Amino acid sequence: MLEHVKKLKYGWTTGACATAAAKAAYLALKRGFFSDRVTITLPQGKKVSFRIFNHKILDRHCAIASVIKDAGDDPDVTHGAEIRVRITILSIDRGIVFKAGKGVGTITKPGLQLPVGQPAINPVPRQMIRYALNEVFPSPDVEVEISVVNGEELAKKTMNPRLGIMGGLSILGTTGIVVPFSCAAWIASIHRGIDVARAANLTHLIASVGNVSEETAKKIYTLPESAFIEMGDFVGGVLKYLKTHPVQWLTLAGGVAKFTKLAQGHLDLHSGRSQVDFAQLAEWVAELGAEDSFVEKVRLANTALGVFRNCHVKRLPLADFIAEKALAVVKETLDPVIFKIEILMVDRKGNCLGRAFA
Repeated sequence: MLEHVKKLKYGWTTGACATAAAKAAYLALKRGFFSDRVTITLPQGKKVSFRIFNHKILDRHCAIASVIKDAGDDPDVTHGAEIRVRITILSIDRGIVFKAGKGVGTITKPGLQLPVGQPAINPVPRQMIRYALNEVFPSPDVEVEISVVNGEELAKKTMNPRLGIMGGLSILGTTGIVVPFSCAAWIASIHRGIDVARAANLTHLIASVGNVSEETAKKIYTLPESAFIEMGDFVGGVLKYLKTHPVQWLTLAGGVAKFTKLAQGHLDLHSGRSQVDFAQLAEWVAELGAEDSFVEKVRLANTALGVFRNCHVKRLPLADFIAEKALAVVKETLDPVIFKIEILMVDRKGNCLGRAFA
C-alpha cells in the first residue's frame, strides 16, 4: 500500500493555486506584463512553479490571473477547477484585504477558524498570499478577490453547506500540497463540523458513516443540520477529537460491516485498512447459542451482511450484540471523557437492525 502511494502524483491545494494567481497578477501590475509562469514559496519553504492559465491587465490599478488546479491523483472535487484572483491596488495603509468572489464561500456560522462574515479563505492560504505579495513589493496595499469558476456547484459536493460556508468553496491548504488519498482533509472537515456544532451550543451530535445511516438517524431525531457529522470511515477522527472537545451526547450511525469492524477494535473502517475478522465473529455467534454447523458457516463467510441476514433468520440477536461490543470500544476510546453514547446500526435500506446506549 505504501509503495503504491509513493508512486501517486501529488497535487496543489486551492490555497497554493490562489497564491500563484495573486502573485502573477500583482507582478503584472508592477511590471506592465504577464509571465507564463510564476514561482511561489510554500509554508515549509519549498519553491514551486505554476503555469498561468488566463490573465489580463484591466487598468494600471487592477489585474486578473488564474491557475487550473491540479490535485494530482487525489479524488478532489476541485481538480481541474479554475482559480481566479483579481488584484486591485488600494490607497496607502489599507494593507491586504481579502474578498470572496464568485464561487468562494462566506462564513455564516461561528466555530470555524474565521469569524462570521469573513470570506472562506483559510488562515494558511492568507499567510501564503501575504508572503507572495510581499516578495513582489514590501507592505502592499491591495484587495485580493478570489473566485472559483463553477465553485458554487462544486461546493454542493463538499461539507461546506453543513459547516455554514455559503455561496461556494473554501480556499484551503495547510502545506500547499495535496497528498493523494490523504485522510487529513476529511478528518479536518470532521473537526470543523464538531467546532461549528459546539459553537452553536448543540448537545447531541450524530456522526454517520454515510447517507443511508444519516437519513435513518434523521427519522429518529429532529436536530439542526449542524448536528450531523459525515465521518465516513474515520470514526477515530471523531472520537479522538471529542476527547478534548466533548459534547453531552454522541450517536454513531453506520452499517453492519463497518460497525462489526468497530466492535472488533478498528477505528479506521476503510476496507483497505481494516477487515472483518470472521473467526472472531463466529465466536460471538457461538456465544449467542448458535449450533456448531452454523458457527462454522460464519467462520467461512464472505460478507458480514450475509452473516447478519442468516442470524436474523435464526433469530440470533447479532446486531444488538455487535452494537454493544462497538459501544464498549467507543467508551474505552473516549475514557475518561464521560457522556451519553449511542450506537445505531442500519442495513442498506435504512432499517434499524441494532442499537446500544450508555
